[in-house]
Amino acid sequence: MTFYDLNLNKPLRDALADLGYTQPTTIQQRSLPVAMSGRDVVGIAQTGTGKTLAYLLPILRQWEFSREAATRVLILVPTRELVVQVVETAQQLGRYMSARIVGVYGGANIKPQIAALNEGADIVVGTPGRVYDLALNGNLKIKNVKRLVIDEVDEMLSLGFRSQLKDILRLLPERRQNLMYSATLTDEVETIIHDFFNAPEKVEAAPAGTPLDNIAQAAYEVPNFHTKINLLSLLLRTDAEMRKVLVFAGTKKIADDIYARMWELFPEAVGVIHAGKTQPHRFDAVQQFQRGSHRVLIATDIIARGLDISEVSHVVNFDVPAEPESYIHRIGRTGRADQQGLSVTFITEREADSVAAIEQLMNRSIPLLPLPDGLEISAELTYDEIPRIEVKGIESRLKTPEHGIGFHEKSAKNMKENFHLTRGKKMQLKYGKPKKRRGKK
Repeated sequence: MTFYDLNLNKPLRDALADLGYTQPTTIQQRSLPVAMSGRDVVGIAQTGTGKTLAYLLPILRQWEFSREAATRVLILVPTRELVVQVVETAQQLGRYMSARIVGVYGGANIKPQIAALNEGADIVVGTPGRVYDLALNGNLKIKNVKRLVIDEVDEMLSLGFRSQLKDILRLLPERRQNLMYSATLTDEVETIIHDFFNAPEKVEAAPAGTPLDNIAQAAYEVPNFHTKINLLSLLLRTDAEMRKVLVFAGTKKIADDIYARMWELFPEAVGVIHAGKTQPHRFDAVQQFQRGSHRVLIATDIIARGLDISEVSHVVNFDVPAEPESYIHRIGRTGRADQQGLSVTFITEREADSVAAIEQLMNRSIPLLPLPDGLEISAELTYDEIPRIEVKGIESRLKTPEHGIGFHEKSAKNMKENFHLTRGKKMQLKYGKPKKRRGKK
């Protein structure tokens, strides 16, 4: 099947040809006819399978010019980077059309976004927090929205957008088409579908937790952080195939620590991105990695979803993610557009249970490789890796008084009650009868 078989108009076919797209992916083939029929759609497909085009193509195919400034299509995504990516993709697909597309997200000056909306926006792509703020203050008119898209909804919920997402759904008109795309379908996502969707048709390209077949997986067992650093640097020095390497760290601090060490070994070839970095830094880091200026990009899971970085040769899981689904999203950054990719995971003893959960989700094991020759095994531990010794079952020989260690009985002279005596009562005690003050003569 080609895109010519999907009832697309000439402007879209020409734009797809310019981008080099000829054959639709499985999720695109299955969801386009349903989406264009007007029914609600719940699309389940793994990262890297083309979900963005799966909802943009029917939107643009059925788009009609209007002089109204009100927004007719609202696309909600979890991160700022994904907003930029979806806007760029929509503009590329709509290059032979006149659809007005605006992206809005937090962490940036809201005034230019308001100005763009005031000029008119047929399609708005945004993060839930910024969309809700703009809708409340009246700068984003959503009463005429005919089609809502929620992309990466499970990640949206895990990032804390639960309340904003539900508030937006309540503000939107009831008569609308809903399109939801995700790699996993959790109980909370099912609840949202039940509460706000109208008999949606589920379109599934691959069962949740199924990695792409064109991604090879491998793992190394290593003892600690510093040995992981030595292994990563050794692989980068000896493997010429590692042209564009995305390294995932468990926390912002670990990402910064990896970056500091890698920058010493590979200066001017390493970037880092996480939620603690400013928005200009995050955009610049992604762009330099995309262009090939940086060979290595170190990241937290903030970019495991949605970002379409082309030709990533390797994904390195420096830390094993706690959530098995996050592993699937991470390795989906490579092997995109039917290219071959490779995922490499570094496993310490304390991460063994997380690996077992990942293998259970995938229903397959991750092959273990022998450590390469020349790898320096470090005995140095980080603060978090130092074992904490807990002594249990040893009772103190000193008996603790019932009232506490610092308690002792008062002497007799100090045994008095704490209450306040009025002057009248003091006179009663002293003279045996009340003594009253007399006025001066």
